[in-house]
Amino acid sequence: MRGNMKEIALDQEELVYSGRIDRKNAKKPEFIFPASSLHFRFWGRKAVLKVENRSLYWDNYAGAVVDGIQKKWLLEKEGQTELILVDEAEDRGHDILFFKRQDGCHKMVLHELMLSQGAALLPAPPVPKRRIEVYGDSVSAGEVSEAVAYTGKEDPVHNGEYSNSWYSYAWMTARMLNAELHDIAQGGIALMDGTGWFREPNGMGMELVWDKVHYVPELGETSYWDFSRYTPDAVVVALGQNDSHPEDYMQENYADTEAVRWRGHYRAFLEKLRSRYPSAYIICCTTLLNHDPGWDDAIEEVCRGLTDEKISHYLFRRNGRGTPGHLRIQEAREMAEELAIYMEATVYGGKKGLVPCEEG
Repeated sequence: MRGNMKEIALDQEELVYSGRIDRKNAKKPEFIFPASSLHFRFWGRKAVLKVENRSLYWDNYAGAVVDGIQKKWLLEKEGQTELILVDEAEDRGHDILFFKRQDGCHKMVLHELMLSQGAALLPAPPVPKRRIEVYGDSVSAGEVSEAVAYTGKEDPVHNGEYSNSWYSYAWMTARMLNAELHDIAQGGIALMDGTGWFREPNGMGMELVWDKVHYVPELGETSYWDFSRYTPDAVVVALGQNDSHPEDYMQENYADTEAVRWRGHYRAFLEKLRSRYPSAYIICCTTLLNHDPGWDDAIEEVCRGLTDEKISHYLFRRNGRGTPGHLRIQEAREMAEELAIYMEATVYGGKKGLVPCEEG
């Protein structure tokens, strides 16, 4: 007990974690990927969460949906920040979903959850039975999604304040499907090492990141994910956007050696996912963000060549021509609605309608 507050151990069964989270120390879980979350309910008047931040770049923010209202906090670049989740005059029931808004531009370590004296955790919130996993880049992470004044336009100058995984098409799709989400997304990432924007000029690709928990050397020792902890019904692979940097060889010459090499690596990546998830549906796509259609042609060719009835290629209505900047909330919702309808029919057999998603 500290004054009028009491500490709640972060490994209590009433606390529900979701995402690819490092829980080797269950009392100090580490959030690395976007949309990683802690969901809990309690009866009381005050809740405080102490979070340690380790920043690689940009300003870093934490997010939460508290009793239906979304909040965000700017974190200290290094060290701990005390986040007051709830502070009211009277005891009552509260529902809190605390989450990581951004990608591997930083790491968050949860240190302490404090509740007001006399408060108590309520039974754990229900966990969706459906499970999906997304491998993608900044669009899948919800980067710059809150810059709604720039819908359909290039990005504004920013320093992380507009990025919010809650408004990514990945999390919107999951909510529409009432599914749990693991969002393995990193801004700037391409499929292969040495390409894309993430950690250039020595780019780190999804081929290196996909099976990791910690993958950024500056933020901790590299560690591998235990795939037995989470088996998705469906996997979305949304790569092929940043792969055109520094050379858009798929546009310049589809038959070029590098273009052929990329298609071989893409096929190998899908085969790795299939080896981990023998029964999952794998849905390949890009996004509304402007890009040359040669990348979608390459993905289609690979998918057809695999002759796997549970691997498909989905093209959005405005695929590759929706916006020159990152997807804003409404554009992400557009993608999510299309993808959720497709997944409901393809993966879940159209068994029930989609959950309304009001954002945007």
